[in-house]
Amino acid sequence: MIRAISGRFRPLAFSALQGRSSPSRLDRLCPLILIAGGVAAGAIGWSGNPLALPMAMAFPALWALSPSRMVAACASAGYFLAASRGLPQGVANFYGSQFALGIALWFAASLAFVAVHSVLWTSSQDWRRVLHYTIAAVAMSIPPFGIVGWAHPITAAGILFPACGWFGLAAAAILMLAMTTKRWPIAAALLGGLWAWSATNWTPPNPPEGWVGVDTRFRGSAGHYAGYAQQVETIIAAKTAAVDGASVIVLPESAAGLWTPTVERLWTRALTGSGVTVIAGAAAVDQGGYDNAMMRISAEGSEILYRERMPVPISMWQPWLAWVGQRGGARAHVFANPVVDVEGVKAAPLICYEQLIVWPVLQSMLHRPDTIVASGNGWWTASTSILAIQEANAQAWASLFGLALVLAVNR
Repeated sequence: MIRAISGRFRPLAFSALQGRSSPSRLDRLCPLILIAGGVAAGAIGWSGNPLALPMAMAFPALWALSPSRMVAACASAGYFLAASRGLPQGVANFYGSQFALGIALWFAASLAFVAVHSVLWTSSQDWRRVLHYTIAAVAMSIPPFGIVGWAHPITAAGILFPACGWFGLAAAAILMLAMTTKRWPIAAALLGGLWAWSATNWTPPNPPEGWVGVDTRFRGSAGHYAGYAQQVETIIAAKTAAVDGASVIVLPESAAGLWTPTVERLWTRALTGSGVTVIAGAAAVDQGGYDNAMMRISAEGSEILYRERMPVPISMWQPWLAWVGQRGGARAHVFANPVVDVEGVKAAPLICYEQLIVWPVLQSMLHRPDTIVASGNGWWTASTSILAIQEANAQAWASLFGLALVLAVNR
């Protein structure tokens, strides 16, 4: 089996190597090359540059070419760990803890991805391999495995097939599956051609007319919410955007802190006479926990516009608390409110973590939105590429469906 796989590499990359090395040495090198390829695909594809996303499409071929289940597991681990390499530092920043906790959560997060791709790996070279990878790709797109389904290669569809919508998604899926067949060199050549074309023609999506996303730079800590001084500074930023001509102003996740009647009065009074609508992230708390939400605020009042479908596991979403009779943690409204209406514009809201996974985006796209509204609170991502990856994902999905995009991030 290993020699057969080595033979497949001969016409492309290893002819010179084989001329100098014995087949047994080449057999030993192939697993290392596949694992290194997984690391490279994860590191380059998920660098935070949207135009690099097609590199992730190399992963299915590396998985399929693996000569054993163990090599497939190692290649999968290399890909996922490289793609999520910012997690250890981010966890250390968030919890103010030592790096070891971040390392532990980093490896724990990879378990689902590695397990799914290891269990579904097959030595078959026929239609069964394609079927197995299809199951793996779907499993990592939807709950429960899709809850940690980061770094999904299908995200590259927006770069390879901009403005092609569901047809582009299907074409990218076919290309991705073709990478698991014996014809993978042809698929790789086609991928390279599309990638080169997109690199010269792709343009990032823009907000709808009159909309603006306002970034902030407030530092934070776990359990920290916007205080009075931060609220005033954020209100000033929103009013400045209104003076500049914006009619709908999007603020980052958690920009409005804990939403209370007092905070509501502060905002509505400040917006009196402005004629603008503000969409601001806030925590809506009750006795059972809280919703990570987007609030619609104007001089007339406020309302919860959107409740997050998938908060960040562990740090926000903690379903095990209910199992032991405790309350708290952010609620997950898994398939609720996929689109919202803002001043006659149908918007697909994505808060922070939802930009990294697949099903919230595709669920929203079923409702034909006009724009994606993506907000995040990334103070804890300092010295990592996490924010850049989130933004690249949002840009890719908006590009795929030809949608406008509003980004607002607390950096």
